[in-house]
Amino acid sequence: MFKKILIANRGEIAVRVIRTCRSMGIQTVAVYSEADRNSLHVKIADEAYFIGPAPSNQSYLVIDNIIDIAKKSGAEAVHPGYGFLSERAEFAKALKDAGLVFIGPTEDNIVSMGDKLASRELMKNAGVPTVPGSKGAVLTVEDAIAESKEIGFPVMIKASAGGGGKGIRVAHNTEELPSAFRACQSEGKNYFSDDRVFIERFIQNPKHIEVQVFGDTHGNVVHLYERECSVQRRHQKLIEEAPSISVPPEVQKKLGEVAVTAAKSINYVGAGTIEFIFDNNSKEFFFMEMNTRLQVEHPVTEAITGIDLVHEQISVAYGNKLSMKQEDLSVSGHSIELRICAEDPQTFVPSPGKIKVIRHPQGPFVRVDSCAYPGYEVPIHYDPMITKLISWGRTREQCIDRLKRALEEFMLTGIKSNVILHKNILRHPIFLDGSYTTQFIEQEIAGKTHNDLFTFVDNDVFLISAAIEAYNDQKAKSFKNVDMGTKWKENGRSDQMRSR
Repeated sequence: MFKKILIANRGEIAVRVIRTCRSMGIQTVAVYSEADRNSLHVKIADEAYFIGPAPSNQSYLVIDNIIDIAKKSGAEAVHPGYGFLSERAEFAKALKDAGLVFIGPTEDNIVSMGDKLASRELMKNAGVPTVPGSKGAVLTVEDAIAESKEIGFPVMIKASAGGGGKGIRVAHNTEELPSAFRACQSEGKNYFSDDRVFIERFIQNPKHIEVQVFGDTHGNVVHLYERECSVQRRHQKLIEEAPSISVPPEVQKKLGEVAVTAAKSINYVGAGTIEFIFDNNSKEFFFMEMNTRLQVEHPVTEAITGIDLVHEQISVAYGNKLSMKQEDLSVSGHSIELRICAEDPQTFVPSPGKIKVIRHPQGPFVRVDSCAYPGYEVPIHYDPMITKLISWGRTREQCIDRLKRALEEFMLTGIKSNVILHKNILRHPIFLDGSYTTQFIEQEIAGKTHNDLFTFVDNDVFLISAAIEAYNDQKAKSFKNVDMGTKWKENGRSDQMRSR
């Protein structure tokens, strides 16, 4: 097995990867930007190296710097986490050329699935159902109108290289289409240097269902069942659960088989997710895209299958066969994940700043993946997610009850967060009965006034928080003259490299 791995990421996913590496007896190397000097992943890694200024294009996205640090530290492999360089084919190639192992899919896998137009054609050829849409890139507004009339309104316009909610618009008629088309072109060019767009039929009662797949270098591929990811704001997931409450058993079986077919058609290696749009009326599903990386929501799959996906990633990257066969896998109970973000719960605007008090809930059957701690300064430069709260139950109802209890214990002051939004969603009748779709936040939550929506505030929690804040502020004053930076350097460790 690898002796040392560099994690080319930050935040909670870097912490999560470090913990699995430690359980495997593998040394870890963290990298950090100027904004992340005091981040948790830096504190718990065996070694940590400064990577550059706060902007990601000057730090976490600089491939040459990451390779230099990997070589300097003696790391044999690099885990990309998700986001940043995790789906960059040039990163996988550069690591291979440098004699390092990329803990992820092959360069060819990333290329073939990275272009939505190309991947859709590949899936069609493999017999995977795809959403009716344009035959290729649509170049002009006039062509877009013609294609949309043939497909039938409403339609969804997508940037070919889009992702993370960027480059997606819905047009309900010819009047809305020109501005939506141009917006997708613009976002595609600005965010992905690719202004090609295509058009698909817009499923009007949609659910976002995805299937976790895993392949090895020996030709084995399995699926680890589906996840429901329909609670979204601005095309960004907010709550995920496994298995889906909406997918009938016979459709679940077919989903898994189709996902394995899709992965095998490109000789997929490592962890990947086949994403489908699911028509909640007809129970039909259509291929949407493939994410060639570990997903934020992977803990819910781990909870219902008992498989450590990061462990499996590392093992497969080393050249081992998958540790499980399809017949070994089954679903046990239900799991739900809440993304806790440093943002305004009504406007979803990021809320960076210093965390004064944070208390993470504990078990039973509750998991917290987090990078937050008291005194942590949440930077403005990156994604606002700071914690993932996951629960498991024998039933969905039990799982939700455990999450409600955990949220009551969750304490966070100093910054705004969406904890109270999650409290309300978990009590909303449409979420509880499972009929929610990807339009749930937009239709049921967004635009509601504070009094209409946020009715489940526990005032006692806020009184306790205020008391703890006052105590900690007083305690901090007694240590104000201690120079922690000097003490750190006296111990023989510098900001350039900290080792344990």
